[in-house]
This record gives sequence, C-alpha cells and structure tokens, in this order.
Amino acid sequence: MPPMSFIGTVTKVGFMNKTATVTVSRWVTHPRTHKRLERSKKFLVHDDKNTCRINDTVVIQNCPPISARKRFTLTEILKSPETERDQFHAQQAAEHARQEQEAASTLASA
Repeated sequence: MPPMSFIGTVTKVGFMNKTATVTVSRWVTHPRTHKRLERSKKFLVHDDKNTCRINDTVVIQNCPPISARKRFTLTEILKSPETERDQFHAQQAAEHARQEQEAASTLASA
C-alpha cells in the first residue's frame, strides 16, 4: 500500500496513552443536487511523545498496524492554537514584568 498522508484536526487527546483521535474532513459534491457536502472520518493516531493538543492541525501518515485500530502515525504538527496562546501569554507576562522593573527603577532613581 503506498504511503497516504492526511491533514486533520485533533479532536480527542489524553484519554489513551500515546494516542490521539484526528478528524479528517473532505468535501464531496452530491450527484443529484450538486451541493457541496462535508464528509469526515476519525482516525486513531500514534503520538509517540504525547505532543498533540486539542484543535491542533496535524499531518498523519499510514503505517503498519500498531494496535487493533491504530494505523496512522503523527508526522508533523502544522498549527497549535493552545501552544500559540501559551507563548503569547508568556510574552505578555515578560513584557509586563519588564515594564514593572522600569517603573520601579524610575521611582528608585527619583
């Protein structure tokens, strides 16, 4: 079987060790009405380092069976909203601490 890779969203993580549930969506056209319909499928993905978080956009690739239902491995994390939010909060905290230091140093010198 040739290697297949999909881009999906992590919908469930943390309930099973080294496993995440990834939902892969695709658009199909209805044959009679010609409307676009969204179809999705859930895959169990092997996450060796438990790095996935909910709502991450990831790339998964098929592999030999790891368990009864796990046939994909995590290849790459494309976008992680929670990690980006944590980095933003850390940056804001550092900036706030720097401003407080500057305010304290100006009060001490005055």
